[in-house]
Amino acid sequence: MTEFLTDPVFLSRVQFALTTAFHITFPTLTIGLAVYLVVVEWLWLRTGDLLYFRQFRFWSRLFAVNFAVGVVSGIPLEFQFGTNWGPFSATVGNFFGQILGFEGTMAFMLESAFLYLMLFGWKRVGPKMHFFSTIMVAFGSSLSAFWILVANSWMQTPSGGHLAGGIFVVDDYLAAVFSPDLPLAFSHMYLACLEVTLFVVGAVSGANILLGRNVPFFLKSFKIAALAAMVVAPLQAFVGDSNGQEIGRLQPAKVAAIEAHWDTNKPGTGAPWNMLAWPDPRNERNFFEIQIPYALSLLITHSPTGTVPGLKDFPREDRPPIVLPFYAFRLMVGVGFAMMAVMAWTVWAWRQGRLSPERAPGERYLYYAWGLMAGGAYLAVLMGWVTREVGRQPWLAYGLIRTGEGHSDLAAGAVWLSLTGFVAAYAVLFTLFLFFMAKLVRKGPDMAELPPPGHGVAG
Repeated sequence: MTEFLTDPVFLSRVQFALTTAFHITFPTLTIGLAVYLVVVEWLWLRTGDLLYFRQFRFWSRLFAVNFAVGVVSGIPLEFQFGTNWGPFSATVGNFFGQILGFEGTMAFMLESAFLYLMLFGWKRVGPKMHFFSTIMVAFGSSLSAFWILVANSWMQTPSGGHLAGGIFVVDDYLAAVFSPDLPLAFSHMYLACLEVTLFVVGAVSGANILLGRNVPFFLKSFKIAALAAMVVAPLQAFVGDSNGQEIGRLQPAKVAAIEAHWDTNKPGTGAPWNMLAWPDPRNERNFFEIQIPYALSLLITHSPTGTVPGLKDFPREDRPPIVLPFYAFRLMVGVGFAMMAVMAWTVWAWRQGRLSPERAPGERYLYYAWGLMAGGAYLAVLMGWVTREVGRQPWLAYGLIRTGEGHSDLAAGAVWLSLTGFVAAYAVLFTLFLFFMAKLVRKGPDMAELPPPGHGVAG
């Protein structure tokens, strides 16, 4: 353990993981909440129902706080490519740097410019322009996610160029942008953003219904979130399954590590799925394992006897860590199934008439489940990211540049100093975030608020 604490490469990885894990929780909600705001503003314009206008006003305040912390926490990530991962940036910067630049200038600037009109432009622009601004904020936040996934997917499956003299030279820009990993990885991540948002909206709404505060208002937002989640949760399971198959084709060593699968199954036999196991990398086996026969072949190839390469097929120096992705993946999948169970419960309660304004406050345990799943949705995002990034090791760009080769010449003490600073700064930032979010939620919607003149029905 001591050797890890004095290893600057390991410490830089910890620092990047910590700052990413902190940052990623904010844009996931921002992206989904922006879509939610588009929906409720469209319903407001279409129906003239003041409840939708007030929905927009309440949730847009939470959006603003979340957006601000997301921006502040995201800035250090890009700086670390220069401070801690200089050789990597020098090798791939002529492509990777441009992608991060696109994210900043194309997506973030678009989102920021229209954010002002969305939050403060009610008295300055008409309803159509305001709605357009909300759409642009949602589009900008989604575009930002796209460019970040372009960069990350390229690290998973580098394409569209070659190394020449230690520098990545782009031969086909479109092939580099649309790397093989991108379509399903972006879809999987985007649906995760929507899931986080829907369960956060549902959990906040459920808590307020339980407390008897503005029940008609929060019952409306709870039902909108529940209806959308009934579609998104199963769709995410389908996309996740497809993504698993694709990773099996593109990064077989990663799948073997995620599944603690050591030996390639022989022709005509199925690879078992390790439901639980404790890997022993030194001796290339598992200390113990609880298996389901044929299940891994079915999951990865959709054939009971499909071939799944085992870890022993890959040189030791090319194998990812096993324990972390193995259990992170199972946590993510477990939360996904729990979400679908909560959805089934919600459908049943709705069909039984238990979500009427009179009976809804009595559904205590249903709202507890939604609250649990809101936290679970964040956990699933983080565990998915851990599975994805740790499973890519020992490569920074898969098969192109190793993690150790891309690290700056830094002393462990220097990394410890910056790591400690990030922990302290993020602790303060997170405390402020919780304070302001709790204050806004406690205050609740302003049920007397009316739209400004020219923005629909008054009174």
